[in-house]
Amino acid sequence: MIPLQMIEVEGVIIDEKPYGETSKILNIITKEKGVIGVLAKGAKRLKSPLRSISQVFTYASFSISYKENKLSTLIGGDVINPLKGIKKDLNKLSYLNYISELTSGVMKQNNSKNIYDIYISSILKIEEGFDYVVISNILELKFLSFLGVSPKLNGCVVCGNEKVITISAYKGGFVCKDHVGSDYVVSDKTIKLIRLLEYVDISKISKLDISDDVKKEINDFIDDYYDRYTGLYLKSKKFLKKISIL
Repeated sequence: MIPLQMIEVEGVIIDEKPYGETSKILNIITKEKGVIGVLAKGAKRLKSPLRSISQVFTYASFSISYKENKLSTLIGGDVINPLKGIKKDLNKLSYLNYISELTSGVMKQNNSKNIYDIYISSILKIEEGFDYVVISNILELKFLSFLGVSPKLNGCVVCGNEKVITISAYKGGFVCKDHVGSDYVVSDKTIKLIRLLEYVDISKISKLDISDDVKKEINDFIDDYYDRYTGLYLKSKKFLKKISIL
């Protein structure tokens, strides 16, 4: 019999499934244990002490009866941030759903705790009111290194020339004028920003002033790159495209 372990974990509930008439199973992205499944017994009852702490996209400190590689049990918790600003905005909520699904997918391939830190920093910046598309793009760029498929951003992917004029998902990174071929040529600002965004500390961002044209070029590149190299095809991404907020 596997002994029970009482632990405290920080995390975000990313989805839920009904379990019986009054309970539900939660998937929680946690800092300490990665993505874990947790049973919230009786959480659907109106007077349950677990009702408020077991809602999707609750960012909290959870008390859990933990079982390694098995379904754990939720005991209680304390909300860290209710994320009210995100939850009242459909676009922000849709992006939170997407980056949560993406984070879960990346965590299945890499157990670095830095993945969680990037995820939480991104959520909090969106909650503060920063551009949710740009913040999500920064997260996406950073996650590529954990997936082992980072684009080449220190020179032309073909010859290494540092004087690049565009970025190509097909070729895998920056491209110089001698090897651009039929690739779409992005603006100089887009090239500079992609270099910057890969290394910026999301938690320390205090200003984002990016034109719509540049945002679109960055997002189009990242979108194409993920489709080509990551093998991650997420329902939440398809939904974003369907409601046309990219």
